[in-house]
Amino acid sequence: MTLHIPFDNTYARLPERMFAAQPATTVSAPSLIAFNHVLAAELCIDTKGLGDDDLAGFFSGNSLPMGATPLAQAYGGHQFGNWNPGLGDGRALLLGEVVDQFGQRRDIALKGSGPTPFSRAGDGRAALGPVLREYLISEAMQALGVPTTRALAAVLTGDQVWRDTMVPGAILTRVAASHIRVGTFQLFAARGDIEALQSLTDHVIARHFPGATGPADLLNRVIARQAHLIAQWSGLGFVHGVMNTDNMAVSGETIDYGPCAFIDGYHPDRVFSSIDRHGRYAYSNQPHIAVWNLAQFATALIPLMPERDAAIDAFTHAINQFPDLYDAAWQDVFAAKLGLLPSGDSADLAKRLLEILATEEADFTRVFANLATGAADQFMDRSDFETWEREWSPRNPDRAAMANVNPQIIPRTHHIESVIASGIEGDFKPFHAMLAAVTRPFDAITDATAPFSTPPLDHEIVARTFCGT
Repeated sequence: MTLHIPFDNTYARLPERMFAAQPATTVSAPSLIAFNHVLAAELCIDTKGLGDDDLAGFFSGNSLPMGATPLAQAYGGHQFGNWNPGLGDGRALLLGEVVDQFGQRRDIALKGSGPTPFSRAGDGRAALGPVLREYLISEAMQALGVPTTRALAAVLTGDQVWRDTMVPGAILTRVAASHIRVGTFQLFAARGDIEALQSLTDHVIARHFPGATGPADLLNRVIARQAHLIAQWSGLGFVHGVMNTDNMAVSGETIDYGPCAFIDGYHPDRVFSSIDRHGRYAYSNQPHIAVWNLAQFATALIPLMPERDAAIDAFTHAINQFPDLYDAAWQDVFAAKLGLLPSGDSADLAKRLLEILATEEADFTRVFANLATGAADQFMDRSDFETWEREWSPRNPDRAAMANVNPQIIPRTHHIESVIASGIEGDFKPFHAMLAAVTRPFDAITDATAPFSTPPLDHEIVARTFCGT
């Protein structure tokens, strides 16, 4: 059988030093865990007549779809503030690009497809756990209305990989507006490769920001998208966990779901990543890190400008606009969560509610979900909340609208870990049940979704998450 995907691969036509072309490494016994048929239809992928075994073969890399031009993209990046020029797709291959049914160009890539020239002595494979985690969280983010990469397929490879112990290997097929990162620009700027940097800039403008007039305009548009994105993360209690510059997509999508998590008991300084020992990527620090990352992006664009000093002044001014853009987006997000119109008053109410949550480390998602119904069962001491509520309620919040922005269900880490444990034992029913629940986050809780709506008990709390590479 043949899989027909209408590829049109523009990145493969950029200078060859921007990537390494190579095939995927075959696996021994691919089997399909999940396939996103709705997304496939959006991408104009014709799967008619293909069974699960056929799809497993194509999305494991064993049999490439017609028109695929697999390549590993080159990029660098600052990791925890330290420059690393030797990154790139160490376990991923971009198969190609399609124009979807909405006219948007999107990448289709395999993640966990074997070693590449950028693997840095790694095996290039993915373990099952991170594949299931990214599938669940990326599809949940889509349902929550957050710009995100998507999951098209998850495949067991039939091979084991070593991650402290032997665990099942898997491959995720990831769909993105593109996989171009701040670190992609940084690499070619660091090399002094102006031709590649200009080609990349022209490519990104044509692909993501048609009408942008040059690097300065591109910078402004990327800043605006990131401000909006980070505000949406804040409104959901989402902690990315590893906001390195190679994990910031210039498209404005959330990318690379490694040690990420949604906050259960709220505190603004909540950190999850096991390697973030100093809180660099804590919940409350994410807007500040976005500014830092965007400053690195601006620095990478300076070689394209005719006058360096003037460019530095203009770009510094642009970066300094981020806090205002973020604050405006944050007010919009939290005003909606409180059923109010954005204003300084609604922002003050939101900030004071968050202070009350932090005092008791009340459950972030449940508090906001329950506001529409008047429940306040997340507080051991109701007095501060009741004082706050007496100020909020007379403002006539739109409780029906609140139900459309405050999810009942998020992909909580303790439930994900339980699903992964079942998957390692060969049982994927909990994965599919959780996927169905987190992709309908605003629906009323039912018997089927109730098991995935509960905050963790004390013994279920996951305080540390791991990259999984």
